[in-house]
Amino acid sequence: MTGGTVPGQTVVEKVAQAHLVEGPSRPLRAGDFVVVRPRHVMTHDNTAPVIAKFHSMGARNVADPRQPVVVLDHDIQNRSEENLAKYQAIERFSTEQGIDFYPAGTGIGHQVMVEQQYVVPGAFVVGSDSHSNMYGALGAVGTPVVRTDAAAAWATGSIWWQVPRTVEVLLKGSLQPGVTGKDVILALCGRYASGEVLNAAVEFTGLGVEGLSVEERLTISNMTTEWGALVGWFPVDDPTLAYLDERRRVLAERGVHRVSEENLAGWAQEPIGPDSDAAYAGRIVLDLSQVAPHVSGPDTVHASAPLPDVERQAIAVDKAYLVSCVNSRAGDIAAAASVVRGRTVAPGVDFYVAAASREVQEAAEIAGDWQALLDAGAIPLPPGCGPCIGLGAGLLEPGEVGISATNRNFKGRMGSPDAASYLASPEVVAASAVAGVIAGPPRSGGGPSAPLEYRFEELSSSSLDAEPEMAPGFPEEIRGRLVFLARDALDTDGIYGREYTYRDGMTPEDMARVVFANYDPDLGDSLRSGDVIVGSWNFGIGSSREQAVTALQAAGISMVVAASFSQTYLRNAFNNGFPCIVSPEFVASVRASLAVGLTATPDAVVTDEEVTVDFRAGTLSFRGITCAFPPLGSVSQALIAAGGIEAQVRERFQ
Repeated sequence: MTGGTVPGQTVVEKVAQAHLVEGPSRPLRAGDFVVVRPRHVMTHDNTAPVIAKFHSMGARNVADPRQPVVVLDHDIQNRSEENLAKYQAIERFSTEQGIDFYPAGTGIGHQVMVEQQYVVPGAFVVGSDSHSNMYGALGAVGTPVVRTDAAAAWATGSIWWQVPRTVEVLLKGSLQPGVTGKDVILALCGRYASGEVLNAAVEFTGLGVEGLSVEERLTISNMTTEWGALVGWFPVDDPTLAYLDERRRVLAERGVHRVSEENLAGWAQEPIGPDSDAAYAGRIVLDLSQVAPHVSGPDTVHASAPLPDVERQAIAVDKAYLVSCVNSRAGDIAAAASVVRGRTVAPGVDFYVAAASREVQEAAEIAGDWQALLDAGAIPLPPGCGPCIGLGAGLLEPGEVGISATNRNFKGRMGSPDAASYLASPEVVAASAVAGVIAGPPRSGGGPSAPLEYRFEELSSSSLDAEPEMAPGFPEEIRGRLVFLARDALDTDGIYGREYTYRDGMTPEDMARVVFANYDPDLGDSLRSGDVIVGSWNFGIGSSREQAVTALQAAGISMVVAASFSQTYLRNAFNNGFPCIVSPEFVASVRASLAVGLTATPDAVVTDEEVTVDFRAGTLSFRGITCAFPPLGSVSQALIAAGGIEAQVRERFQ
């Protein structure tokens, strides 16, 4: 900073400060590595491997049984003996440890966390799932962690975290009729798709917030994940407090008391918020009145267009989906029902619906909205993730086109990698289901999407942890054959497919055989032990599955260099002792040297030449090219040197 003035704190800095266990004695700033104690840690079907990691760390009893929350939601349609046994083992462990447990059919974990009031303003709440950003809609800092983090939190009560930079998104105006919160986040994902908010906390501010319902805020916060952010936060205002009070009353009638009237009064009198002089990395100003209904795809959230542009293409659809934690709440179901009443699903189209929770479905049944969807020909599924994560009934077959109200449309995620997937609001999904082509309901509102301003400023390097010393046991140099992956935003589904994610019996040899199968089916057979992967921008974006790291380790990959990473991918990498470094200059130089970048070139280039990574000098060398990279900080060095966080925590119990 210049001028000797110390700026105020952003929301994420304040909340991290309030949950701080270990860190700088000064006020926290973006870039600081800290140890924090989350209020809650949510896990779902991945609880089984978390339990295994917890025991492998030498732990036997959870440090704070009130901290974890377990919700079974991903593979609940799977009635196999193996899956049921896994679910029983998870429930048994939860009962023995005194952990709050919600069985299959209760709902999707993020919805349950909100409904059951584990998420409150000013809390630091994490989940071993990438859509934990959703908790920011209620004024909390919600952020994803990975399986190993969850196990470490169970064992010690704490996790390591790097405080992210913050980008302010100032909302003006109000949405026109027919435009939804889903359209807002789809428009933002498409307009600002060059890493502007990658690994950042996003604070939504401005008078436009007041006109957004809590359900719309939950949708927007949830999909800040797809935008690339780590946190999507909304201020605490009258709609927030009204929602919290309503949920408090509902739970109190059931004898559950997690929020009191005194809590509500405190949040009303002193709502958590940024300091007036908080230091932001950038700002986006969005006039909500200029947002139109949007459609994203195929197969990426970053290709987003106003609905009228897509309608003109008359894209036929085979399957439509109103499922997932982002858009299957009561308001979403009511909106879809209003579109299909008196109409029927088009011939040849399957329209799948699943509520975000059992409670949501019951409310929709009482309102008559659930029956309206069924009368139109919708196919009901139990309240869970299901086809959103590519599990259970209704997956996309080769050559099919799907239109979905889910949050993610990566190639192969919802079924065959030879299918095409589009995202839209519940209204557009329902209208498309009855039209047989991507279409909006009659009189869809909204003008052209036209954000008014964008400014982005890099953080001062002085605020970042750039400790140059070498930790004991950390390698000074790595050499390996260079393998270049040309695609930007290579997601975790491309690295390790969703069809293997919940197969807990996969051996390292099994994992190595299927690595990159959804990206380049032939690449895995070309890899050798010691290879160095050089990726592009936003490497490892998407799901928080740690197998996208451990599968590379199983294949013998020694490290990854990329122009930028998903922060969640980096957590997985460092927690598993796997080196990753950032160097956009090196990636650009390698791309030019290999003449990669034209659309006709392959996604992967396997060379016979070595890259040298000199950690002491902070340089990368290949074909006479030498580029510098920022040194890894002390936290990541120590994790890599120890072989991962499991080994670190294990030392505490020996």
